[in-house]
Amino acid sequence: QVQLEESGGGLVQPGGSPRLSCAASRISFGFDVMGWYRQAPGNQRELVATITSTGTTVYADSVKGRFTISRDNARNTVYLQMYSLKPEDTAVYYCYAKSEIGTGTEYWGQGTQVTVST
Repeated sequence: QVQLEESGGGLVQPGGSPRLSCAASRISFGFDVMGWYRQAPGNQRELVATITSTGTTVYADSVKGRFTISRDNARNTVYLQMYSLKPEDTAVYYCYAKSEIGTGTEYWGQGTQVTVST
Protein backbone atom coordinates (compact mmCIF):
# COMPACT_ATOMS: atom_id res chain seq x y z
CA GLN A 1 0.00 0.00 0.00
CA VAL A 2 1.52 3.29 -1.13
CA GLN A 3 1.95 5.84 1.63
CA LEU A 4 2.53 9.56 1.34
CA GLU A 5 3.81 11.14 4.52
CA GLU A 6 3.82 14.90 4.92
CA SER A 7 5.90 16.90 7.36
CA GLY A 8 6.75 20.50 8.04
CA GLY A 9 3.43 22.02 9.00
CA GLY A 10 2.57 23.87 12.18
CA LEU A 11 2.01 27.36 13.52
CA VAL A 12 3.77 30.03 11.49
CA GLN A 13 3.83 33.79 11.88
CA PRO A 14 2.70 35.96 8.97
CA GLY A 15 5.60 36.43 6.60
CA GLY A 16 7.14 33.13 7.63
CA SER A 17 8.83 30.65 5.27
CA PRO A 18 8.20 27.05 6.20
CA ARG A 19 8.91 24.11 3.93
CA LEU A 20 6.63 21.13 3.57
CA SER A 21 7.96 17.72 2.59
CA CYS A 22 6.17 14.64 1.36
CA ALA A 23 7.87 11.29 1.01
CA ALA A 24 6.34 8.28 -0.68
CA SER A 25 7.02 4.81 0.60
CA ARG A 26 6.10 1.24 -0.24
CA ILE A 27 6.30 1.84 -3.97
CA SER A 28 7.99 0.07 -6.85
CA PHE A 29 7.25 2.70 -9.49
CA GLY A 30 7.59 6.41 -10.02
CA PHE A 31 5.10 9.23 -10.11
CA ASP A 32 4.19 11.21 -13.17
CA VAL A 33 2.87 14.14 -11.17
CA MET A 34 3.37 15.13 -7.55
CA GLY A 35 1.99 18.14 -5.83
CA TRP A 36 0.16 19.89 -3.07
CA TYR A 37 -3.44 20.78 -2.49
CA ARG A 38 -4.97 22.57 0.48
CA GLN A 39 -8.30 22.85 2.19
CA ALA A 40 -9.31 25.66 4.50
CA PRO A 41 -12.30 25.33 6.85
CA GLY A 42 -15.55 25.67 4.93
CA ASN A 43 -13.78 25.56 1.57
CA GLN A 44 -13.23 22.92 -1.06
CA ARG A 45 -9.84 21.37 -1.55
CA GLU A 46 -7.87 23.42 -4.05
CA LEU A 47 -4.72 23.10 -6.07
CA VAL A 48 -1.62 24.77 -4.67
CA ALA A 49 1.09 23.49 -7.01
CA THR A 50 2.08 20.45 -9.02
CA ILE A 51 5.27 19.28 -10.68
CA THR A 52 5.84 16.59 -13.27
CA SER A 53 8.70 14.13 -13.32
CA THR A 54 10.39 16.33 -15.92
CA GLY A 55 10.03 19.46 -13.82
CA THR A 56 7.05 21.21 -15.36
CA THR A 57 5.25 23.18 -12.68
CA VAL A 58 1.77 24.60 -12.21
CA TYR A 59 0.85 27.07 -9.48
CA ALA A 60 -2.39 28.49 -8.21
CA ASP A 61 -2.58 32.21 -8.88
CA SER A 62 -2.84 32.87 -5.16
CA VAL A 63 0.61 31.43 -4.47
CA LYS A 64 2.55 32.36 -7.61
CA GLY A 65 5.74 34.15 -6.68
CA ARG A 66 5.47 33.10 -3.04
CA PHE A 67 5.62 29.29 -3.12
CA THR A 68 8.11 27.03 -4.89
CA ILE A 69 7.52 23.36 -5.57
CA SER A 70 10.35 20.91 -6.21
CA ARG A 71 10.89 17.18 -6.16
CA ASP A 72 13.54 14.53 -5.81
CA ASN A 73 12.59 11.75 -8.22
CA ALA A 74 15.15 9.32 -6.83
CA ARG A 75 13.60 9.66 -3.39
CA ASN A 76 9.99 10.05 -4.54
CA THR A 77 9.79 13.17 -2.45
CA VAL A 78 8.10 16.48 -3.18
CA TYR A 79 8.68 19.76 -1.38
CA LEU A 80 6.78 22.99 -1.04
CA GLN A 81 8.82 25.99 0.01
CA MET A 82 6.47 28.71 1.17
CA TYR A 83 7.44 32.34 1.52
CA SER A 84 5.63 35.43 2.77
CA LEU A 85 2.85 33.46 4.34
CA LYS A 86 -0.49 35.16 4.90
CA PRO A 87 -3.34 34.28 7.26
CA GLU A 88 -5.36 33.19 4.22
CA ASP A 89 -2.78 30.46 3.57
CA THR A 90 -4.04 28.72 6.70
CA ALA A 91 -5.27 25.28 5.68
CA VAL A 92 -4.60 21.59 5.78
CA TYR A 93 -2.05 20.87 3.08
CA TYR A 94 -2.33 17.54 1.30
CA CYS A 95 0.35 15.79 -0.68
CA TYR A 96 -0.74 14.33 -4.01
CA ALA A 97 0.89 11.87 -6.37
CA LYS A 98 -0.19 10.28 -9.62
CA SER A 99 1.38 7.01 -10.68
CA GLU A 100 3.29 6.90 -13.96
CA ILE A 101 2.09 3.38 -14.75
CA GLY A 102 -1.23 1.99 -15.86
CA THR A 103 -4.18 4.33 -15.62
CA GLY A 104 -2.40 6.69 -13.29
CA THR A 105 -3.68 5.86 -9.84
CA GLU A 106 -3.86 8.88 -7.58
CA TYR A 107 -2.66 8.92 -4.02
CA TRP A 108 -3.15 11.38 -1.17
CA GLY A 109 -1.40 12.02 2.07
CA GLN A 110 -3.27 12.49 5.32
CA GLY A 111 -2.57 16.21 5.39
CA THR A 112 -0.55 18.56 7.52
CA GLN A 113 -1.99 21.66 9.17
CA VAL A 114 -0.43 25.01 8.43
CA THR A 115 -1.74 27.86 10.57
CA VAL A 116 -0.58 31.38 9.87
CA SER A 117 -1.18 33.54 12.90
CA THR A 118 0.49 35.81 15.41
